[in-house]
Amino acid sequence: MIGAEYQGDVFVDGVWRPVPAKVAVHDPATGAVVGHAADAGAGDADRAVAAAARQLPVWAEVPYPARAAVLADLAGRLRERRAELIDTVVAEVGCPVTVTAEFQVDVAIEVVEHYAALVRTRTGREEVANSVLHEVPAGVVATITPWNYPLYQLAAKVAPALAAGCTVVAKPAELTPLSAYLFAEAISETALPPGVFNLVPGSGRVVGAALAAHPDVDVVSFTGSTAVGTQVMAAAAGSVKRVCLELGGKSASVVLPEADIEEAVAATVASATLNSGQTCSAWTRLVVPEHHYSMVLEQAEAGMRAVRVGDPRDAGTENGPLVSADQRERVAGFVSRAEASGARVLGRRGDLPGYGHYCSPLVVADSAPDWEIAQEEVFGPVLVVLPYRTEVEALRIATGTRYGLHGAVWGEPERAADLARRMRTGQVDVNGAAATLRAPFGGLKQSGIGRELGLEGLREFVELVAVQR
Repeated sequence: MIGAEYQGDVFVDGVWRPVPAKVAVHDPATGAVVGHAADAGAGDADRAVAAAARQLPVWAEVPYPARAAVLADLAGRLRERRAELIDTVVAEVGCPVTVTAEFQVDVAIEVVEHYAALVRTRTGREEVANSVLHEVPAGVVATITPWNYPLYQLAAKVAPALAAGCTVVAKPAELTPLSAYLFAEAISETALPPGVFNLVPGSGRVVGAALAAHPDVDVVSFTGSTAVGTQVMAAAAGSVKRVCLELGGKSASVVLPEADIEEAVAATVASATLNSGQTCSAWTRLVVPEHHYSMVLEQAEAGMRAVRVGDPRDAGTENGPLVSADQRERVAGFVSRAEASGARVLGRRGDLPGYGHYCSPLVVADSAPDWEIAQEEVFGPVLVVLPYRTEVEALRIATGTRYGLHGAVWGEPERAADLARRMRTGQVDVNGAAATLRAPFGGLKQSGIGRELGLEGLREFVELVAVQR
């Protein structure tokens, strides 16, 4: 079994409490049971919220530097568990071990360290004319996290919430709850007062819905699909609580005529296949000059065929399985409907493992920009290549979906940066520039509301009180 000894329990008010109903967690690569999680109910959610509400006045009065010390301690305890966290995320997500280490576990620990450093010297007080603005915690926070990056998403929500002085009730995804148990175990060893952090695994329909509608929850921070995000927003509206949503994406990688085509295609293929394409910010549309279209298709197909698909525990594997049979069928449905509409699908391979939920990394050619495959989030290793004639058309294609989460532009630096600025999306990488934890991450349009990471991520969990003197 993978994970903490408290599998099947909830963590409420500083105590591990058994829950009668449990669900098995399966390895996407083998189908084997690798652990169990509590199948908590609405009553468990109520008890967790009550604990968080009782402790809110206590934790809210702890100054920023002392909160920073707790977060720094938490980061150290997570780092001590690094190997176990990597094994656990590989087992529950199917993400390859090298990808898991860098993009799932290490970055999660770095997020906790980042917020510890960010608030270490923060005062929470600013003078504006004859007003003094005081930062106060927004209240009890419910975090509802997805299955594709379970540990990172938990850290990206819990760390700034705790840094801001909020108390937390966390609900991990049903498919991938085991790393959350290890996170909670690490928290239980810190000086964080009981009840400040609570873990209630369960279904979204029961626990997630209860938290979103709960009158004593002040903030809901949700990452997942746009469809579920709208339900969370509707449920939260009854008590006028703050909602932070990080939702879907259909991000475009735009290649200008003067760009290094080979570099742009290789980077876009890597983005589209990261975590087997199960990444909301992945570049899944490659927008290229019409006169380069045939060449780009050849390079993209070659890149997809070169992706090493197999056992996620093998250090040489680049793509593991999809998380579930349902997810594999969902991706296959998108691809088959695109073919039925007249698209060409490139890159199918016959050497996939005969077990697990594996999928060929694919390129889709000859799609119109408004087809389903070029508009909707597939959440698998599928890259749509779209040609354009003018830069105006390229921008129209890039921004022509209901999403606006991420993007890329390749070309002469100033020209590429100008196009990036005009894209209706939350963040854009120019010529492969690296992201930073200090900058906010979030979407426009139906990709979400609010921001994670950086100072803006902290402010999602803070209210301002203005005292005039």
